[in-house]
Amino acid sequence: MRRVSVLGATGSIGQNTLDLIARAPEAYQVVALTGGRNVAQLAEDALRFRAELAVVADPALLPDLRDRLAGSGIAAAAGAQALEEAALRPADWVMSAIVGAAGLAPGLRALEQGATLALANKESMVCAGPLVLATAAAHGGRVLPVDSEHSAVFQALIGEDIACVERVILTASGGAFRDWPAEDLAHATPEQAATHPNWAMGQRITIDSASMFNKALEVIETKEFFDLRADQIDVVVHPESLIHALVGFCDGALMAHMGAPDMRHAIGFALNHPGRAPLPVERLDLAKLAQLTFRPACETRWPALRLAREVMATGGLAGAVFNAAKERALDAFIARRIGFLQMAEVVEQVLDRATGEPGLLQAGITLDNVRQADHFARRSADEIMTPT
Repeated sequence: MRRVSVLGATGSIGQNTLDLIARAPEAYQVVALTGGRNVAQLAEDALRFRAELAVVADPALLPDLRDRLAGSGIAAAAGAQALEEAALRPADWVMSAIVGAAGLAPGLRALEQGATLALANKESMVCAGPLVLATAAAHGGRVLPVDSEHSAVFQALIGEDIACVERVILTASGGAFRDWPAEDLAHATPEQAATHPNWAMGQRITIDSASMFNKALEVIETKEFFDLRADQIDVVVHPESLIHALVGFCDGALMAHMGAPDMRHAIGFALNHPGRAPLPVERLDLAKLAQLTFRPACETRWPALRLAREVMATGGLAGAVFNAAKERALDAFIARRIGFLQMAEVVEQVLDRATGEPGLLQAGITLDNVRQADHFARRSADEIMTPT
């Protein structure tokens, strides 16, 4: 029986993880579950899986969580420090599915106790990839990618020499607006952006898919995780979302990973690694697919992709600035303070400010420096978006 924790248990990745765990209850002992604000779901899952600890991110919700767990023997806690302490509880396997930069510190804590970290929090690699991998190496931990694209690349590379890789092609669905005329994008609403044609995901990541900021983060993550050059990473729009990524080798061969758009593919691979187990996902009927289509990912239509290239060229803490500015711009779009296209404009202005800040971007990649860069970016984004 493996001891497992799920950080971000109430989100779509966390719920899919628990779905797979529930199908083999004899194989897993749930140590800790954490959630953002959905106390009802968090408490229900903690009771269902008999977790040792449940943590809610918002301290104001702790009394409600305690009430729901009263008499169960399950410990309850709240706040950022409690999230890190949950990750430090001895576990063999930890799902990192906390949304945004907030997932970095708990993920590092899990690696510090030697766990296998199933990384769905792409922001960790974007903000501090070298730190994440160094922490795993120093403590005997391991990082397994859970983004569908990076899981696909990881699987395609099993048994291969990374030196033989010529290119990696990430596929993008194109999100809610892939067929919209470009001139209409300025008027897109948060509700329209939060409706994905293929994937069932949370509001924020679905909007990030529509703006391609999600793919921009994945491009940076690919560079960091697989130690590739930026010019080895391409993006194509693939509306069917059946090929998740392709790896091109020096002999001209392309190896593609295919599957239905269901995150339980990647989660299940990480959960059962190094083996495989049956998963409750759709089996593709190739005869019924008819065709697979691909389009160029235009960096004029989706400036987030261009900004990702600039971030990779700059290096250092540029990824932390990029991510934090994106998070604040997304907050503002959801709150209808800025328009859809203005998100990329805000992020670009914040990156320009950071470039002119002496020593900020080229400071060593430590948790404290990441937090400093993150704070600078959020403050700068708020200043840029505040009417004068």
